Amino acid sequence: MLILALDTAQADCAACLFDTTSDDVLARTVETIGKGHAERLMAVIDETLRQAGRAPSGFDRIAVNIGPGSFTGVRVGVSTARALALATRTECVGVSSLSALGFQARKRAEGRAVMATIDARRGEAYAQVFGADGQALTEPSAYAYDALDGLMRRHDALAFGTGADVAGLEIAGDVTRVEIETVARLGAVARPQGPVSPLYLRAPDARPQAGYAVARR
Repeated sequence: MLILALDTAQADCAACLFDTTSDDVLARTVETIGKGHAERLMAVIDETLRQAGRAPSGFDRIAVNIGPGSFTGVRVGVSTARALALATRTECVGVSSLSALGFQARKRAEGRAVMATIDARRGEAYAQVFGADGQALTEPSAYAYDALDGLMRRHDALAFGTGADVAGLEIAGDVTRVEIETVARLGAVARPQGPVSPLYLRAPDARPQAGYAVARR
């Protein structure tokens, strides 16, 4: 099975084509741009398919990072994945940023549970704990920085990611960004569960100013 993986949830605008039969990444394109994912994502996808010598519909499944992360970035990735799936009649699955970071962190955890974190700013971090076998021990959630230490200790977990770093916890390894290959690998084993939706764990930072709101009739 060929997996087209997409990730625009954080700074990277990334795509890769992964072959589950050979367990090989056939092509990848990663641009670290911070903003402007909507303007670059289709070009990144086209370049990835061109590298692999594949047609625009030359894949069997789409896997997309559904967040948490940048609200705009997550929305761009999910909407693009859903549109591509509809246009190519291909199934689409979501992979969360925290599960991807947890997957990467377990390689460095030596059989310990891991706490994957992403700095959410405003004094909070997104976090989730995974056991040594990869099973989720907690639900993904937003935590105050000072709550992360207690979460880590309750599960005797090692801390990874930008959230734990900003909170001042000891970091067990340099696992701070989701690798596009991880989205592909987790997407290959994910079960399709209907339309893919963004994983937002709190309200967006940007909100309309009340003084400029237009009254509805």
